[in-house]
Amino acid sequence: MTQIALALGAGLVGAALATSPAAAQATLANVKQKGFLQCGSNPGLAGFGVPNAQGEWSGLDVDFCRAIAAAIFNDPTKVRFIPLSAKDRFTALQSGEIDVLARNSTMTMSRDTQLGLDFPVVNYYDGQGFMVRKKLGVASAKELNGASICTQQGTTTELNLADFFRGNNLKYEVVAFATADETFKAYDTGRCDAFTTDASGLYAQRLISATPDDHLVLPEIISKEPLGPSVRHGDNQWADIVRWVHNAMLNAEEYKVTKANVDEMMKSPNPEIKRLLGAEGSFGEAIGLTKDWAYRIVKHVGNYGEVFDRNVGEGSPLKIKRGVNALWTQGGLQYGIPIR
Repeated sequence: MTQIALALGAGLVGAALATSPAAAQATLANVKQKGFLQCGSNPGLAGFGVPNAQGEWSGLDVDFCRAIAAAIFNDPTKVRFIPLSAKDRFTALQSGEIDVLARNSTMTMSRDTQLGLDFPVVNYYDGQGFMVRKKLGVASAKELNGASICTQQGTTTELNLADFFRGNNLKYEVVAFATADETFKAYDTGRCDAFTTDASGLYAQRLISATPDDHLVLPEIISKEPLGPSVRHGDNQWADIVRWVHNAMLNAEEYKVTKANVDEMMKSPNPEIKRLLGAEGSFGEAIGLTKDWAYRIVKHVGNYGEVFDRNVGEGSPLKIKRGVNALWTQGGLQYGIPIR
């Protein structure tokens, strides 16, 4: 969800600025000393972050944290998931409660420049959309003139909603709630005509509706919501690790290196694959890891396409199409930076 950064308040900004450079630079050393990664996670968004009844976590962001743990420890289980609300997520990162925040958070200028945080990569390109009941007979968001819209208070979602209706000269009634759960429950019980949030969230919430097949996600995307992990500003090495974990997963998909064939691909004569898997060069060592850091990621977690498919794509209940999250070679925006 897209909580407004400015709503976090001056006190939170002050806490970020109070972080010393020495403390900021110590993340990798602290993680190794603890023996596990602490990952700030969404406790209730299917496909991105959610624990089951046995406390086992799954999701696209969850697997990203497992990939970091695999790169560092050669063990994807050496990660502890810390459930965080949208309100508390940035404070937890700034205070050092977590090492990385991977909680479907939108990168914005204010968050990147005013909160003492960095967003090294975008691991999911999203955008705000609308969901309605099929019986409403609406096929486009531009047909929602006069409708009541359920949304979460204090979010950029609420601001984007206002911009869309004003820009299209449409009237609407906002029905706002404090939490994401309250907002969707209100829509699902008929308190409003439509529900708006990030499109990925629409698909996830539709799954928990009493009657999922009765709802339709409208085609319009009314905002840019680049979602990605964030880290504390000032620790360049740690930001590099987070950045290159994502790039390694993208490059592995592009070169068709998978969990199933990664051992065989270690023998590949392709220089790109040799550098990726550590058979050539010392790229992992340059960021404080081992030569086989990317091999570990693919072996334990998979490439980006595998992670996408099983969590949110065609291999998951959400069945979200790759769209703009396809590789650049397939017309998408996901572009793995070269390892060389």
